[in-house]
Amino acid sequence: MHKEFSFQVSPETAANSEAVKHFVARQYNLPFNEITHVEVLKRSIDARQRNIKVNLKVQVFLQEDFSKEKINRPEYKDVSNSEEVIIVGAGPAGLFAALRCMELGKKPIVIERGKDVRARRRDLKKLNIEHVVNEDSNYCFGEGGAGTYSDGKLYTRSKKRGDVNRILELLVAFGATDQILVEAHPHIGTNKLPGIIQDITKTILEHGGEVLFNSRVTDLLIKNEEVTGVTLMDGRKMAAKKVILATGHSARDIFNLLYEKNIYIEAKPFALGVRVEHPQDLIDRIQYHCTTDRGEFLPPSSYSIVKQVEGRGVYSFCMCPGGIIAPCATSPGEIVTNGWSPSKRDQATANSGIVVEIKPTDFAIFGTSPLAALKFQQEVEQKAWLAGGKTQTAPAQRLVDFSNGKVSASLPETSYKPGIASVELGEVLPGFVYKSLQKGFVEFGKSMKGYFTNEAVVHATESRTSSPVRIPRNPATLEHVQIKGLYPCGEGAGYAGGIVSAAIDGEKCAEKAVLALD
Repeated sequence: MHKEFSFQVSPETAANSEAVKHFVARQYNLPFNEITHVEVLKRSIDARQRNIKVNLKVQVFLQEDFSKEKINRPEYKDVSNSEEVIIVGAGPAGLFAALRCMELGKKPIVIERGKDVRARRRDLKKLNIEHVVNEDSNYCFGEGGAGTYSDGKLYTRSKKRGDVNRILELLVAFGATDQILVEAHPHIGTNKLPGIIQDITKTILEHGGEVLFNSRVTDLLIKNEEVTGVTLMDGRKMAAKKVILATGHSARDIFNLLYEKNIYIEAKPFALGVRVEHPQDLIDRIQYHCTTDRGEFLPPSSYSIVKQVEGRGVYSFCMCPGGIIAPCATSPGEIVTNGWSPSKRDQATANSGIVVEIKPTDFAIFGTSPLAALKFQQEVEQKAWLAGGKTQTAPAQRLVDFSNGKVSASLPETSYKPGIASVELGEVLPGFVYKSLQKGFVEFGKSMKGYFTNEAVVHATESRTSSPVRIPRNPATLEHVQIKGLYPCGEGAGYAGGIVSAAIDGEKCAEKAVLALD
C-alpha cells in the first residue's frame, strides 16, 4: 500500500531521506517501522519567509517493497527504407521531431548548418578567446542548437502546449538525471547536455535516420505552392514531400530567404535589453534572507522579477545562478550576450537577462516589412559591437552607474571571457529601452534589497530572447498558411520559448507531417 502526501520541511530535513521518513511518520501518525520507502515526487523551495522551507510531494510505501522503474526509450523502428521527412535544424525541435518520426515509422533526414557537439567546442573557444565568429558554428548553431551550450534549463510554463513530462522522461531515457522529474525548476547543465544530445543523434543514425552536419539550407524547392525539397549550400538538392523548418530564433538567412521568395512571414514583438551579473553570494543573501553564506542545504539562489515601467514590461529572463555570461553572436560585427550554468551551478557569479518588451510601434521606423523587428534587433547588436571596439568585447557599466547615466571609472571582474569595456550604454541601447531599464533597476532594488548595487555589472546586449519573426501556420494542420508540406516549428517560427516547449512543438509537427503522408 502507498499513499501521497504534500508538506513543508526545513532544508536540512529535506536533504536527509531518513529525516523525511521520521517526519512523515510523526506528521501522519504512521508506524515508522512499516514505512519501507519514501519517494520524493516533487520538490521546490519556498523562500518567501525568513524561515525558508522546502515543499515536498512524496509517495509513502507501507509494508511494500519498492523498486524504481527504469524510464526506457520508445521502441524506435528501423526506418532505413521508409518515406523521408526533411527536418531543417538539429536543435530540440528538430531532434525531437526526428525521434517522433521514427516512432511513427518515417525516416527523418536532419539537416544542420553547424557542426557536431565536439567540433563546436573549437569554434566556441575561438569566439571566446580570439573573438572570431563562425556564422555556422557558434552558441546558437550546431548539434543540439542554442540550448546545448547555453544552460539546459527545462522550466516551462507552456503546459497547455503538450505533455511536458513526456519530454522530461525522454531526456532521462537519454541520460539526464531523473531529478529533472522532481525539481520545480529542472536543469541539466551545459556540461551534461552535450552527451545527451550526442546520444539522441546516435539513436537517429542507428535506426536508419540521417543527420547531415555542415549543411546549410539555402533554398526551399516549391512547386504549385507545395514544398518538394531543399537545396543545400553545396548545390545538392534533396527531395521530400514534407519539410519541418526548425531553424531557431537566429537563422536570419532563412527569414530573408522566405521574404525574398514571397513566402508569408510577419514581424513579431520580442524583448531586448542587457545581461546583469551579480556575485552569487549576494543574490543568496538577498533571496535567502541570510547575513552570511546560504549553507550546505540550499542550492544557489535564482530570482525572477517583473515590473511595469511607464506602461512597458521590464523583466528578468533566463536567470543563471552560479553561471557565466557567453558571447552568442551569429555573425561578425555584432555583440549578443546570453548566460548558462553548469550542472552544479557552482560558479561565483549569477547572471540574468533584464529585458524590455519591444512593441510593433517601436520597430515601425523600419517600415511595414515583416523583417522590421529583425532589423531593429540587428541595429542594436551592431551598435554594441562598435561601442566595444569592433571586437566581442562587450560594452558595460556598473549597475548604479547605469541608472545614473555615469560612465564607470572601473569595472569588476566578469565571467564574460571576451572581456568588457566601460561605455555609457545610452550610446548603445534605444532611448526608450535605456530609460525603462534605468528606472526598472531602481524598482528592482526596492523589491530585492541589495540588488541595486555597483557590485553588479551590466553587459550589452541581451537581444535573442525570442524570434523577431513569426512564420504563420494553419492551427489544425500546422502547415504554413501558404505553402503545403512546410511545417514552421519551434522557437524560430514563433511557437516555442525554450528546450521543452521547442521539443513539444517538434513532436507535434512530426505527428502532423507523418499523418499527412499516411
